[in-house]
Amino acid sequence: MTPTSNSMAAAKLPAGAVGLAALLATSAANHFARPAFYYPVVPAAITTASGPLTRDGWVQISGALEFAAAAGLLLPQTRRAAGICTAVMFAGFTAGHLSALKRAFGTEGTKQARIIHSLRLPLQVPLVVWAWRTRQA
Repeated sequence: MTPTSNSMAAAKLPAGAVGLAALLATSAANHFARPAFYYPVVPAAITTASGPLTRDGWVQISGALEFAAAAGLLLPQTRRAAGICTAVMFAGFTAGHLSALKRAFGTEGTKQARIIHSLRLPLQVPLVVWAWRTRQA
């Protein structure tokens, strides 16, 4: 390919895929910069006291998955698979958001946690739909 056709191919990236990739990359970077922000979304039932499946480990794993999803959405050869996998990933994250919401409304929950998790949970639906639509781009 010539330099001009490379830039033309880049210019033809679907806006939905680029936007979702940017959101995923930003969120992924935040997983590593501010991991404690994501701790409430990691259900205690899937964590261990040590090893890779600690709360911190799950945050790092999900951050790495989000980086991989972002990259996959930007490549035409992997966009369909990345869109499907990203939709499944977001659907899977729903369990964590439900767990966080349950704890927020529990005895140790705070008003701020109830607001945050009440807003975060419904965001999963448009994220799943957005990811699913990128598979066709």
